[in-house]
Amino acid sequence: MGSKVVVSVYLIICLCSAIFVPRGVALISNPQANPGLFPPGLVPVDLVKCWSSLFNVQGCVLAVSNSFLSGKCENVEAACCKVFSTLDANCWPQMFPLNPFFPPLLKDNCARIVPNSPAHN
Repeated sequence: MGSKVVVSVYLIICLCSAIFVPRGVALISNPQANPGLFPPGLVPVDLVKCWSSLFNVQGCVLAVSNSFLSGKCENVEAACCKVFSTLDANCWPQMFPLNPFFPPLLKDNCARIVPNSPAHN
């Protein structure tokens, strides 16, 4: 009988805390608005900004995705290479978290396709 009372009290406490805590308290819509939340340099990268430049070039996202999955960068066109070479280096680990070696590989390949684009150092 004692364990049923303890379980019942625990469930009542959990239910009351779930009811009385306002919705959305844990959500933070803009981490930059809370400057003390993240240490300098560790502010999360906005993936929409990272991918948006690639979406602006027709077929670029598909070409980069196919290159990522196949490991072959030959099918990426010059327009896509120009955009990819201008991406911020902080975007790469967020865009390709499973393969950190892919962005430098693609950037080096793009340096051959577009002569003025910087190679990975």
